[in-house]
Amino acid sequence: EVSKEGLKEWYQSVEVPLSYVLFEMEDAGVKIDLSYVKELSQEFSERLKAIEEKLYELAGFRFNPRSPQEVAKVLFDRLKLPKVKSTPKGDQPSTDVEVLEELKGQHPIVEYLLQYRTLYKLKSTYLDAFLKQTSLKDHRLRTTYNQTGTATGRLSSQNPNLQNIPVKGEEGLKIRRAFIAEEGHYLCSLDYSQIELRILAHFSQDENLIYSFLRGEDIHTKTACEVFGVKPEDVSQEMRRVAKVINFGIAYGMSSFGLAKELNIDRHSAELYIKRYFERYPQVKSYIDEVIKFAQETGYVKTISGRKRYIPEIFSPNKNLRDLGFRIAINTPIQGSAADLMKSAMVALAKEMKQRGLKSKILLQVHDELLLEVPEEELEVVRSLAIEVMEEPFPRLSLPIRLSVPIKVNFAYGRSWADCKEQ
Repeated sequence: EVSKEGLKEWYQSVEVPLSYVLFEMEDAGVKIDLSYVKELSQEFSERLKAIEEKLYELAGFRFNPRSPQEVAKVLFDRLKLPKVKSTPKGDQPSTDVEVLEELKGQHPIVEYLLQYRTLYKLKSTYLDAFLKQTSLKDHRLRTTYNQTGTATGRLSSQNPNLQNIPVKGEEGLKIRRAFIAEEGHYLCSLDYSQIELRILAHFSQDENLIYSFLRGEDIHTKTACEVFGVKPEDVSQEMRRVAKVINFGIAYGMSSFGLAKELNIDRHSAELYIKRYFERYPQVKSYIDEVIKFAQETGYVKTISGRKRYIPEIFSPNKNLRDLGFRIAINTPIQGSAADLMKSAMVALAKEMKQRGLKSKILLQVHDELLLEVPEEELEVVRSLAIEVMEEPFPRLSLPIRLSVPIKVNFAYGRSWADCKEQ
């Protein structure tokens, strides 16, 4: 069946060898600073207690902030805040994050509930899991990778899931500080820069987008210039932020409704932003139309390696499901191809390091980033080798895939994962 789909070469060159690479990563694990985790867990517990006291004070009585029913009583019965939506069963008013975000600014308790949820989730999902699951013998934590766990082809990780530690914010950084290198080693982070936008440029063959990447321009600043009609030197931080949301939103098939919600602006302004974007990048618009047409004709879309994802939603009589199908059709070739690139890079890099007799190891893969543990004396060799391999992995595996835009990899290193981010 794999051969019939034209995927035999991909299966043998990437997916099979990747299972060995993942086994080695799971076997190696990553070193955790347990005493630091205990301190951080204690700090989070104290902060949660302080927030609880504040919540009781604002509600006028004690309640369990982890119980949706009790939170609903406080918000809607006691404080008479508007009910935004119901739970999936429809029998209770919802108190999920989306609802709390919408109620923000209507009462101070909402902000504290959001803080409480974030902290509690981080403490239970990460700190408590690290203390339970890190081996006391070698202080290394071992996650399990799932090679076929996602519809787009990305890897997923479980027990614990190390792929959704928040990237932004102080808390995420504090958790990343728990990941440390062995004595005499560094942790090295290799991160694909704006990979999905580069793949969008490749698929759409949009001249403006390709030209920007060939010239090494800041793509978000460039889009801000196009959308707001200003010169690069006049682009404010806020304009660049809006452009970034538009750039990634387009790659995710976001509608004007989704964009308006994300940027907290009116629907008309969002429509205008998208219209201006497509005026400047017309081939992106054509690409999106072609992908949707292809999916409607065949029932599936393909990634750069030829992997297929079937999208039954696209034929649904339900408009919401159909719209979801369109978004999946637009995003899957882009996100799935980024996954293809990352998997090829992991196989090619592991092979190259073995052939050169290097002691460096790939420890973690988190979406567009690889985390390596590298002996100090191998740092410079691995820096140039890893960047070289990750920027062009396909030819090394003799795969006939060529991208029409350059791929860029950012390299950082430090004694902990957090240090990698701070450079």
